[in-house]
Amino acid sequence: MDTQDDIPFHIVSPLKDSLALSKLAGTQVLMKLENIQPVGSFKIRGIGHFCQKSAKAGCKRFVCSSGGNAGLAASYACSKLGTPATIVVPETTPAKIVHKLQELGAEVIVNGKVWDDADTYARHLTEAPGSVYISPFNHPLLWEGHSSLVFELKSSLGNQKPGALVVAVGGGGLLAGLVEGLVKVGWSDVPIIAMETMGAHCLNAALQAGKPVTLPDITSIAKCLGAKTVCDRALEYARKYNVISVTVDDREALQAVEMFLEDELMLVEASCGAALAAVYSGHIQRLQKEGKLGPLVGPLIMIVCGGSAISLSELQNFKSQLGML
Repeated sequence: MDTQDDIPFHIVSPLKDSLALSKLAGTQVLMKLENIQPVGSFKIRGIGHFCQKSAKAGCKRFVCSSGGNAGLAASYACSKLGTPATIVVPETTPAKIVHKLQELGAEVIVNGKVWDDADTYARHLTEAPGSVYISPFNHPLLWEGHSSLVFELKSSLGNQKPGALVVAVGGGGLLAGLVEGLVKVGWSDVPIIAMETMGAHCLNAALQAGKPVTLPDITSIAKCLGAKTVCDRALEYARKYNVISVTVDDREALQAVEMFLEDELMLVEASCGAALAAVYSGHIQRLQKEGKLGPLVGPLIMIVCGGSAISLSELQNFKSQLGML
């Protein structure tokens, strides 16, 4: 029997048919609604799992670097565990997110221009005894936690195999977890379409170069995809398995956010919009025409990763920045 400590902090998210996306893609699209997880994103799967395991091993304090969603997941998990959390965020983090982190009981430190700067400082803080560093995306326990998403798909779909999965990629933690899950359930041949915005395209740049690449800066508005370097495990899996890398521009990501709000009545971050743009901008059909993606024998699974750093006013601000008003 599970003890309270063994009960995951994430929920089994719904798998919902999308008539609008299916019509656009020309095939059945099912949405895995990670945007309704506690604190609004898939991050709670991996980070919740990591925190539970580390707390059992005797961790007394967690330190996490974050552009928002990882910090919210860590703060939520720590509040459940009764363990102190320090979240280091870059200067670009919206005040609303800082407030949410504090409401969850976390100490918040603002340090650095981009996430990588905040991460360096977070690592420095965990030199103190008893403190454990939480990476937003680069740890085997995170990938193991994220792989739970695939087990849920297997439970929902039964004998039907997905035609392909669509996912947004930042540092690559979710991608790595998905691949591990697919391998475990015997679906390792299922294609993954890995979506990034230009200016936060660390996986695409690494695949093009044939080696790890560090972007000079994060210039995309999708700050939650804002790791300058993709994690090694995600790059390794992207080379080894059927991962198709696609980049979109910020305008495509924002248009997808707007169209998704119109179609499904849900507001998600621009980083999630990058994934949705696979359908809204016609990339699925383009890949099929180019022979990079075969005919889909099962449903296209859209992982709606969510995100809390968005509001209607923020959406208008982004549109204004990009001259879309």
